[in-house]
Amino acid sequence: MTSLIYVLNGPNLNLLGSREPEIYGAGTLDDLETLCAETAEGLGLAIDFRQTNLEGELITWVQEARSKAAAIVINPAGYSHTSIALMDALLSVELPVIEVHISNVHAREKFRHHSYVSRAAQGVICGLGFAGYRLALIALSDILEEDQ
Repeated sequence: MTSLIYVLNGPNLNLLGSREPEIYGAGTLDDLETLCAETAEGLGLAIDFRQTNLEGELITWVQEARSKAAAIVINPAGYSHTSIALMDALLSVELPVIEVHISNVHAREKFRHHSYVSRAAQGVICGLGFAGYRLALIALSDILEEDQ
């Protein structure tokens, strides 16, 4: 049976390709979804790829993952630094979680250096652009294989 990975993206990531391309690159959210789908297929995984600008919706998806997914890749974007509720939701699902950031948050403004979400993540990848998602899926494939 193919493991399902939720790939969840937070606020403003719908603007990829046009929002600050010097930080986030020229690729669009559709390009990112294609990369994730191709990577997952090559690993024998399935993905459910989503993006929202709403904190509550993101939390609802995390809770939904508890009964539908084997793991979560999440780019919480700005909610990384503000959402204790998102951290609590991720801790409650008891699934492997990899936190991904396209930019290197540690090389940016000081407020971006702390992520509440990291407390719930098995690993954090930042600063590698879209490749971070590919690496997160590879890591989750390995983690899920070890758990079998």
